[in-house]
Amino acid sequence: MIFKGIIDGIKQMFDFGSYGKVIESYKDSFNGNEQLFVAMTVIIIAIVIILLGLLFFFLIRKIIRKVKGNFTKDELLNEIGNLNQQVRKLMKEKEEIMAMKVSQLGINPEEEQEDNTNNSEEEEDLGIQGIRFPKLTALDEKYANYKIKRYDNNFTLEELIDAFRCFSASQLKLYYDFDILRPFFAGLACGKLIILQGISGTGKTSLAYAWGKFVSKDSCVASVEPSWREKSDFLGYFNEFTKKFNETRALGEIYEATFDDDVHTIILDEMNLARVEYYFADLLSILEMPNRDEWIVDLVASAWPNDPKKIINGKIKLPQNLWYIGTINNDDSTFMVTDKVYDRATPIDINTKVLPFKCREQESVNINASFLEALFKEATEKFPVSDKGLADVAAIDNYVIEHFRIAFGNRIMKQLNVFVPVYVACGGSEMDAIDYFIAKKILRKFDQLSVALIRDEVDPFIAYLNKNFGKGVMKECIAYLQTVKKSI
Repeated sequence: MIFKGIIDGIKQMFDFGSYGKVIESYKDSFNGNEQLFVAMTVIIIAIVIILLGLLFFFLIRKIIRKVKGNFTKDELLNEIGNLNQQVRKLMKEKEEIMAMKVSQLGINPEEEQEDNTNNSEEEEDLGIQGIRFPKLTALDEKYANYKIKRYDNNFTLEELIDAFRCFSASQLKLYYDFDILRPFFAGLACGKLIILQGISGTGKTSLAYAWGKFVSKDSCVASVEPSWREKSDFLGYFNEFTKKFNETRALGEIYEATFDDDVHTIILDEMNLARVEYYFADLLSILEMPNRDEWIVDLVASAWPNDPKKIINGKIKLPQNLWYIGTINNDDSTFMVTDKVYDRATPIDINTKVLPFKCREQESVNINASFLEALFKEATEKFPVSDKGLADVAAIDNYVIEHFRIAFGNRIMKQLNVFVPVYVACGGSEMDAIDYFIAKKILRKFDQLSVALIRDEVDPFIAYLNKNFGKGVMKECIAYLQTVKKSI
């Protein structure tokens, strides 16, 4: 009845004929002042109608511009990608033509037929005599007599996380809470890919940078570009004209990590400027394999005699002591990260800045990656998820399935059984770890749901969490749900 009354009122507002009838009925009884009031009323109503019309017009125009802007952005990015592919195709054709011209320089006419016969063999000889991986070959020379360093590591995870916090504060003037560092270390234990996301300027890239400084192995920064669409954009590609492989910094870091047992890091800065599942798809699948001997990436189609010693049959084995840390800003200039990526990574939200605090002077540490992974394994054995914790997770799982039609698989449970023990070993509580993990790995899937489907389920879910786990205990889950509620 309320909506019907509003609609009827709007209809009456635009029923100009009824205004005329009212004035016609009473005009004979109007005195001078009343006629003035009638005129003022008509003017005010006209102004209100005009303002409503302008408001509606500007609102529609804003919506159209926003929709058009999104389409324009996608079209431009697609056009950039297509242009890059065309440029590569044209460059390849140019290289083939130049190769033909180079092969014909200084040849007499009577020798032309013989040269054409042997042209492909000469090009192959030219390639074999050269070095197609110059940077990687230089690393072979650098580490020719290198012996893996074994450091005297004897600290615990809780001591390590405290040392990292004090190192960042005392040496780099970067300040982090344990609430951020505990999930960061637990994420390192869960897998090789961590995603730091949040608003700009909160210290996402600096956290990854500080980690490299702390372990005495500077992080390699790979700045993602909007045109990245395939693996070659991240690792490099073979140039048919120069007969050399265009090596990226990321490939150099991967290759260098194969020589030692130090902790290496590649930062995928602004990783969602391009679609992650395009340029990082191969590595996502490979790093998921339980047998690390199968972590092999194809670089070139065939082997050459002078290839770097760790490029075997055109393939490189991904090292176990290398982690990938991606940073994400969620705004209109970026792509949304898909479930495929989130499920294989550990997302960590950084949306606040920590005020400066005093801490002891702490130097960087030398640490073996094998020792770090041993600490992670020890934590899973010493602090396994309790039966009550698993029951709580199962209860939340059943609730989410029943009310939101969302379920999670074995991969999520496997990560949970690593994340929670390492979080506890870093000084946190099991309930806080479960709360954080569920909020970032499971409830995050609500972003993919229609607002209309979850509108009436958010408040009951918050009430369920407070009732079954204690008021405010599941603070990360409740904070996320309240954010969802505000967006409805």
